[in-house]
Amino acid sequence: QVKLVESGGGLVQPGGSLRLSCAASGRIFGINDMGWYRQAPGKQRDLVAIITSGGTTNYADSVKGRSTISRDNAKSTVYLQMDSLKPEDTAVYYCTAQARTTIFSRWDDYWGQGTQVTVSA
Repeated sequence: QVKLVESGGGLVQPGGSLRLSCAASGRIFGINDMGWYRQAPGKQRDLVAIITSGGTTNYADSVKGRSTISRDNAKSTVYLQMDSLKPEDTAVYYCTAQARTTIFSRWDDYWGQGTQVTVSA
């Protein structure tokens, strides 16, 4: 199976920056899209940013211009650089990857356990 482990969350003041990382490990034959979602208390999980295996990116309007998603395919790792953070960015951030374990298997979506980001003075 594929395991995703996030890191880099924490407490930051408004206007500050954080860099989240997510490393995929396990039996991986290939990884397609990788991305980040977030879920604030009492709200649904929403897309933050996504990046294809070729490097094409897409961002939620709420973070566009303040966040940058990138990936290192050799390390099976995706990053999310977040700048000019606002209190409304407070949420649990989840990493996701579309991967397959063999050349014959289907593409499945995998999720990390989540990392808390809190933006507060």
